[in-house]
Amino acid sequence: MLLQRAGVNVYRKAPRAATAVHAMATQAGGPKKVLIVGGVAGGASCAARLRRMDEKAEITIFERGPYVSFANCGLPYYVGEIIKEQSALLVANAAKFNKWFNVDVKESTEVVSIDRQAKQVVARDVKTGAETTYPYDYLVLSPGGNAVRPPLPGVDLPGIFSVKTIPDANAIKNWIAEKDAKTAVVIGGGFIGLEMIENLVHRGIKTSLVEMLPQVMPPYDPEVVEPVHERLRAKGVELHLGDGVAGFEAGPGGKGLVVKTASGKAHAADLVVLAIGVKPETSLAKAAGLELGGRGGIKTDAHMRTSDPAIFAVGDAVEVKDYVTGEMTLIPLAGPANRQGRIVADVITGNEPSTFRGSQGTSVLGLFGMTLAATGASEKTLKRIKRDYKKVYLHINNHAGYYPGAKQIDMKLLFDPKDGKILGMQASGEDGVEKRVDVVAFALQKGATVFDLEEAELCYAPQFGSAKDPVNMIGMVAANVMRGMHPLTNWDELDLQQVAADPNAVLVDVREPAELEKVGKVAGCVNMPLSSLRQALGTLQDKDKKYYVYCQVGLRGYVATRQFLQNGFDAINVSGGYKSFQQIISPKL
Repeated sequence: MLLQRAGVNVYRKAPRAATAVHAMATQAGGPKKVLIVGGVAGGASCAARLRRMDEKAEITIFERGPYVSFANCGLPYYVGEIIKEQSALLVANAAKFNKWFNVDVKESTEVVSIDRQAKQVVARDVKTGAETTYPYDYLVLSPGGNAVRPPLPGVDLPGIFSVKTIPDANAIKNWIAEKDAKTAVVIGGGFIGLEMIENLVHRGIKTSLVEMLPQVMPPYDPEVVEPVHERLRAKGVELHLGDGVAGFEAGPGGKGLVVKTASGKAHAADLVVLAIGVKPETSLAKAAGLELGGRGGIKTDAHMRTSDPAIFAVGDAVEVKDYVTGEMTLIPLAGPANRQGRIVADVITGNEPSTFRGSQGTSVLGLFGMTLAATGASEKTLKRIKRDYKKVYLHINNHAGYYPGAKQIDMKLLFDPKDGKILGMQASGEDGVEKRVDVVAFALQKGATVFDLEEAELCYAPQFGSAKDPVNMIGMVAANVMRGMHPLTNWDELDLQQVAADPNAVLVDVREPAELEKVGKVAGCVNMPLSSLRQALGTLQDKDKKYYVYCQVGLRGYVATRQFLQNGFDAINVSGGYKSFQQIISPKL
């Protein structure tokens, strides 16, 4: 899920005499003085581990907002009243940090400047405006990211909200109650946008989505999210894709809002949620002269040090190395932020070899009973960086088909054609999706190949999986491609018009005739059912032609392709069968 933290935060002013004494104690080899700007994930995890590693360190967290550590991933569900009480979102409050870890937490306090030469910060009390100076031996920046609020006409009208903090969520809840909101427009189809859609619908609010791109979940490949489009429409959500927001107006008579789009359309709503994304909060770092990276985030080394060796940075505000591509990027996720906070604590306390290896962007989304998950590079990314790759699709039950309740998982695996090294995976379905992506995520982290997936030993009982788990199966498909045993192509690599016009090419559907009538077929195909294929091949004379074979999900197509090949025919299987055709080609028709 996406991490959006409360940003720069600071604390109350300490007595100057005590500060001076502490500064002298530090210079004389006394306890380390560590200031942490921002709590929530990265900053809070850093503080907790620092205390576990060093009982004597003086640790202070500055939090600009009123809550030092809260579950921001739960905000949409709090709006949707799945999470009933605000208190459930509070991971740790100031009192708990003080009692458990002897950490001084200064909420509603914003660090406004850093004096690197003097090694001190100035913090302002948000409520009173009073400013205090705090010295440090080490400074940790965990300011998070700011919700993008584009400078569009009418963007500051009442009823237009972002979703980043608990006060944001409370403002939305209050607006819904006060205005008796019946309709909503969500701007942006990423993690937060889709989660807000689900929760608004859960509350009985008719909701529409406006997304500038032609798909939701932009980091994912288009065909992978096509089932998500279908599920959203099935739940009554109006999708306005490929049409960005252009501005906002008050509704007729000043009641409600009107969302204007680039195409000239207008969508009425009682409330609007801006979920366009986040940008790194780097103003404090920039003003202090710290080096920024090419993506606009704070630049750090493998130990999360900034260009100033006494200052570290973690979380949404920092650039990280993409584990697959090696590029520097921004990945605002909670998991990496927590790990980075721990690494900084280790480095400060002397465990210097502790390093951040980079992030592979492992993520998951739950939406109306569906699960969408991914790890590593997408095909879009691999194309952009001109990285050579192969891909395979698999549509398979999450557990043994004979056990009641089996649900299909749609899987896409990307791998290096030279050695079979895993590059990325995306999957969607209703059950067991994240389990498979987690397995592949760890395999990718360890530099594993498709042959390792083929041999992976995983839990099996009929209600949980199959003797050949979906992870094994997609590994087997890819491994057979690597071995040359499974000639494979994909629908987006196949020019169907050219195949239809070529007298030496045949598109073969090996499903049973009843399936074609019920489910549909690709125009121009020849039906040669697998059940009678051996007999048909015995009389088929056209060995000079090339046969493009497909079935429903790919397995029978593979079996049929092997029969073609071993009978002297030139054949190739189309990965994922008709199911992949429906996700890749049908939306474009």
